[in-house]
Amino acid sequence: MKKSILTMITGLGMALIANAQSTNKGNFTLGGNLSYNYQKIVDVDGNTQTYSILPNVGYFVQKNFAVGLGFGYAGKTEKDASDIKTISGEFSVAPYARYYSGNANVKFFGQLSVPLGWGTNKAGGSKTGTTERYGVALSPGVVYFPSSRVGIEFSVLGLHYEYTSNKSREGAKVKTNEFGLDANSLAPSIGVNFYF
Repeated sequence: MKKSILTMITGLGMALIANAQSTNKGNFTLGGNLSYNYQKIVDVDGNTQTYSILPNVGYFVQKNFAVGLGFGYAGKTEKDASDIKTISGEFSVAPYARYYSGNANVKFFGQLSVPLGWGTNKAGGSKTGTTERYGVALSPGVVYFPSSRVGIEFSVLGLHYEYTSNKSREGAKVKTNEFGLDANSLAPSIGVNFYF
């Protein structure tokens, strides 16, 4: 009986040590976002589709501190009753720095990211304009490590600022500035990251 208890305690201790190594200096993290949404407009022959693929990779420059880069593509296709398609697409990059704090299995983190994006808009197959997007976000979150290689994350957007410029083919520009605090715990971002 004593050997069983000692073996279980040793196994638990080894698991905690293995999990603690996930955020050590020299390790990598790999994750991202993949999404697709289809919306049919009721009583109208039209629909909207949105999609994105945004992988990210990070490197721990010191224990519990990682720097990384997210990159990818996001798009939106709208079709109305007259069968005209409006398509917008954006290539984006988002350098980030993230600091972890906590015990072996559950760690809190703060992430500073700088999302940037450049895209085009088309209607009926013809280019109608371009977009540019620049921002900064300070996002809190928590990650649970069920193993030393997998982290399940919950985070919110947090404090953010974004500048967007839409330029039409004719040269007219519409600029917007957005500033906000989004800490909705009822609708967090949920993700899985892999640690190497």
